[in-house]
Amino acid sequence: MAASAPGPVPFDAVILAGGEARRLGGADKPGLTVGGRSLVEHVVAAVSGAGKTVVVGPERPIPGVLFAREDPPRSGPVPALAAGLEEVTAPWVVLLAGDLPFMTAAHVTALLDAVARTPDVEAPRGVVMVDDGGREQWLAGAWPAAPLKAALAAYPGRSLKGLLGPLAAVRLALPGRPWFDCDTMDDLEEARMNVLNEWTVLACKELGIDPARVDRDLILDLTKEVAHGVARPAAPLTAYLLGLAQGAGTAPDDAVAKLITLAKNWGQATAETLTDS
Repeated sequence: MAASAPGPVPFDAVILAGGEARRLGGADKPGLTVGGRSLVEHVVAAVSGAGKTVVVGPERPIPGVLFAREDPPRSGPVPALAAGLEEVTAPWVVLLAGDLPFMTAAHVTALLDAVARTPDVEAPRGVVMVDDGGREQWLAGAWPAAPLKAALAAYPGRSLKGLLGPLAAVRLALPGRPWFDCDTMDDLEEARMNVLNEWTVLACKELGIDPARVDRDLILDLTKEVAHGVARPAAPLTAYLLGLAQGAGTAPDDAVAKLITLAKNWGQATAETLTDS
């Protein structure tokens, strides 16, 4: 008789979102947006199956989330984890950074599936993700709550690796770079461009367009010039009008260049129109 598959692993989530972001000039890193949502909102969405979601950091208008703060604020990841664990009541805790734009619910499920495949009732141990170079990402893992709390109570250090390393049983590589964090402006730009790439492909699929035919950078240049030179709402409207003209076959070959020139000369063009009328 085949063994039954393990059931869902009950878990709470702790998201650390209160660092100093020194390499981002002290910016509110978890509040920076990728794909129309803040970084921390991306991570909160990834742990939607949690019994409790605890964000350690400044309070934000995110429904269904508990907020905690390390004492003193910004004193490091170990004190932040300790503050979050005070709210944890589930037997397992998923620990994540607050700046993981590519983390999804599927990745969290994969972490918990790995937990379920390596049960050890006597001494449960955790699962940590590794990046594409095989390096452990200590702010992307699932841990047994009781052993973690006990280890934390006896731990004098400030390193997450020192705390979590002895508790790790599985090092898990997953597709999609869920471990990718946004420590610098280049990281943030890369995350934003990745979202844009995915959106372009999906939108083209819905519209029956070959993505290879879309000069995305040229369209972005056009909308930037229109938003700057005319008005922000005019940018999507212009892109839509351009699409209509191309679909109708009335757009000239240099349509984008003409529209960019028009946007750059918008003040002069409107003055001449008003004079003519």
